[in-house]
Amino acid sequence: MDVNILRSAVTVVTFILFIGIVVWALSKRRTAEFEEAAKLPFGQDD
Repeated sequence: MDVNILRSAVTVVTFILFIGIVVWALSKRRTAEFEEAAKLPFGQDD
């Protein structure tokens, strides 16, 4: 196996993983969870 084939495969797998994370982060199902997490710093009352 040539080292360039391995590098290409790792690049493709990393790109697919990146696209998966972007789709997960922009999913409509996650909006409520992210909005709740964004309000956490303001909800703490000392």
